[in-house]
Amino acid sequence: MTLTPEQFNKLATKKDLEKVEDKVDVLAENMSTLLTSVDGLAKKLDDIEHAFVSNQAAHDRFENRLERIEKHLGLKVSY
Repeated sequence: MTLTPEQFNKLATKKDLEKVEDKVDVLAENMSTLLTSVDGLAKKLDDIEHAFVSNQAAHDRFENRLERIEKHLGLKVSY
């Protein structure tokens, strides 16, 4: 297959490929930094969700204790 002069002039040179390689390296570094940040945020969200569930469980325990105490004392407290 022969190339026309227009096609020949559009072929990538070694310099062109080196520029692309440099851009790919920078992109890979940026992607790594981005993924590290996303992992950190995901960990914080997981910690917050865990704390929320723990707090809710503690709240429920306190509520049950208060209800038992009110029942034991014969109190009727409305919320």
